[in-house]
Amino acid sequence: MNIITKALSEYGVKEIVGSKDNSRILKYFNELGFDGSKLKDETAWCSAYANWVAKTAGYEYSGDLTARSWLRVGTSTRTPNVGDIVVFWRESPSSWKGHVGFFIKDTKNYVYVLGGNQRNMVCIKAYPKPKVLDYRRLAHT
Repeated sequence: MNIITKALSEYGVKEIVGSKDNSRILKYFNELGFDGSKLKDETAWCSAYANWVAKTAGYEYSGDLTARSWLRVGTSTRTPNVGDIVVFWRESPSSWKGHVGFFIKDTKNYVYVLGGNQRNMVCIKAYPKPKVLDYRRLAHT
């Protein structure tokens, strides 16, 4: 399956405010071998979503819940295509924190990605280009 088609199939999945959790988001964790029942949908889940998409679409994936784990998967590219992985830094370029999503398009100043845990949901959001750590092209498995 095309990776972006799989990613788009989850568009609009969102966190449930309060003590309840969206079972769909917990499924992303479960599919990777993490116990979703011990996690909340408020847990940072951008990498869980990206892993679920890549794994279920038949692509290589990081298997890790940290966004920067994607820097070790695929091949770096300077010319991303729709569906390639984009890894961003968060707080500072040297921090362990980050964000990951699927490349949609870019403009002079922004990169638009389809990702999980963006506005607490799966959606397309723009990020400043200077926050990009790398673009990664995944291989089909």
